Amino acid sequence: MAMKKYRVLFVCSGNAARSLFAEALLNTMAGDKFEAFSAGSAPMDTPHPLTLEVLTRQGMDTSSLYSKGLEHFTGSDVPHMDFIFTLCDKTAGEGCPVMPGQPITAHWGFPDPTAIEGNEEERIRGFVKVEKQIATRLRLFVSLPMDKIERMSLQAQLRQWGSDN
Repeated sequence: MAMKKYRVLFVCSGNAARSLFAEALLNTMAGDKFEAFSAGSAPMDTPHPLTLEVLTRQGMDTSSLYSKGLEHFTGSDVPHMDFIFTLCDKTAGEGCPVMPGQPITAHWGFPDPTAIEGNEEERIRGFVKVEKQIATRLRLFVSLPMDKIERMSLQAQLRQWGSDN
């Protein structure tokens, strides 16, 4: 019997760093169990160059990553999401988009690496730090026995992780 593949949407305002990190990391960590996507409420034109650099340094293929808006995930012809995570406080205040299928939602706030000031080395360190924080959270997420946890309990646990920052 084939295992269910869960679809996860990561939302951030610009879809230039945090949500793209989460998309790339989850697809790399658990592409057999999850299919990750990302979007922005007000997407930038392109991913932040340091986002792509940090992922490329880890050997990840970034060719499919691009900044996109939430409209890519609304409508009748898009796959339903099982989970939606907001990753920045701005999008958390906007609420998750209305999507078919009643996805489980949670807010996992992370600092915005694009707001880091300083020289190139300091900025790269900041991007790496945020990427590592997201990776840690995702490792916990993929370790959950999805098929054995009751929906409300799962949602409560995922939301708790967001308030632990």
